[in-house]
Amino acid sequence: MDEEFGKSEAALVAARRESLAALRSRGRDPFAQTRFSVDATAAELNARYGFLEIGQHAETENWNVAGRVMSIRTAGKTMFVDLHDRTGRLQLYVRKDELGETFADWEDLDRGDVVGVSGFMFRSKKGDLTLHVKSFAVLSKSLMPLPDKWHGLQDVEKRYRQRYVDLIVNAGVRDTMILRSKIVSEMRRFIDAQGFYECETPTLLHVAGGASARPFLTSVNALSGEEMQLRIATELNLKRLIVGGLERVYEIGRIFRNEGIDTTHNPEFTMLELYAAYWDVHDMMDFNEALINDLVQVVTGGAEELLVGEQTISFARPFRRVAYLDAMRDGSGGKYTREQLLDPSGAAKIVEELGLPKSPTHGHALDKIFERLVEPALVQPTFVTDYPVIISPLAKRKAGDPELVDRYELFCNRMEISNAFTELNDPDDQRGRFEAQARERAAGDEEVPQPDWDFVRALEYGMPPTAGIGIGVDRLVMLLTNNVSIRDVLLFPLQRQHG
Repeated sequence: MDEEFGKSEAALVAARRESLAALRSRGRDPFAQTRFSVDATAAELNARYGFLEIGQHAETENWNVAGRVMSIRTAGKTMFVDLHDRTGRLQLYVRKDELGETFADWEDLDRGDVVGVSGFMFRSKKGDLTLHVKSFAVLSKSLMPLPDKWHGLQDVEKRYRQRYVDLIVNAGVRDTMILRSKIVSEMRRFIDAQGFYECETPTLLHVAGGASARPFLTSVNALSGEEMQLRIATELNLKRLIVGGLERVYEIGRIFRNEGIDTTHNPEFTMLELYAAYWDVHDMMDFNEALINDLVQVVTGGAEELLVGEQTISFARPFRRVAYLDAMRDGSGGKYTREQLLDPSGAAKIVEELGLPKSPTHGHALDKIFERLVEPALVQPTFVTDYPVIISPLAKRKAGDPELVDRYELFCNRMEISNAFTELNDPDDQRGRFEAQARERAAGDEEVPQPDWDFVRALEYGMPPTAGIGIGVDRLVMLLTNNVSIRDVLLFPLQRQHG
């Protein structure tokens, strides 16, 4: 099998097709079989028979396993084969004198072919747990050669573009994606246990609101080409459900924002949004802290610390808390005060002093100042609280301080993980803030959404006191799996069209 490396791809494909023809000539078409009865995985067998001593056999128990052939080592009339399934590696032992004429099929197998095998477990002389093959079936033929087993698939763009190959040859990628599935499953379990209903809201909207981002535009043929927008958040529709009396709702859904692509941004991503009637921002903070702590323990097997890069991050409760304006004051060594930051001209002057690009709005300026002064230091999980109302159009004002709102963002490893606040339920205040947003949009900030006036109408029917949260699932998975790029936790990240 190792002889194929160094040959041209065309020669390799030709050789594999010859092997396919040879199998078919013996009446064993790899694509003819419709199913194979699998009753064990590689991981299950390795765990179950860990007690076997060298040379010890468990011949009374027969198992059916299926997976990809990843290497074949021939020694005379025997073969040792590495079989990989979704759970890991299992060594196979194949003997010609036991399989008879069907042994020739193994000689026509290539790296990447899919087989189903039946046999019993033993521990080899070298100490490896091994399945002694008594019968087998070739279930699929890999007509394209896999990347060199010694160097793997290392071209980053090709890895993302041909994720199916990446998953075959890079076990770490496969493990990350499986762990992502477990994280999302645990997230649902944790939320459902607190009485929330999982809901589905529209992806196609007339007005995409609930966040500051440019939407993707499309049209609907059935509506005479009427223009629609892909959602940039699920917030406003989920809060309509709170108005409707569902009281505790959430959605884990795909969000679309027509923005840049970098290590923490992909235009298509997954967001958890959750809303609870009769909660405030402090209840949501407790929930958020408990959820993250639970997920960390699921990933680590019970520990509250994670190694992220070279940094050990502790998720023991309680997480650190710091106020938004205080953090910028401290980040500037006391230079930038609340009064300067909350004054539009003062914030614009700070942007200029820091050498940042000129901001079109006051809110945009505050965001950029925070990114420069504060975010680089937010490594351990930290709740940043008490945001200005100017950048929080959907949050309730803070009692006793109308320039601020009851809002926090959770940061960890210099990334925003979640955003939460006590929801604004005063329709007149909401109308005024939408009007202010419309003025900002007219001033040139393309990320400010168009006002959703029907949402104001919904609030006029009465929404109870409510807290809401949005959690970036992809960034959270990055953190929990120790990945530095969002593309490494997405099965199919957005790529420029090939060629």
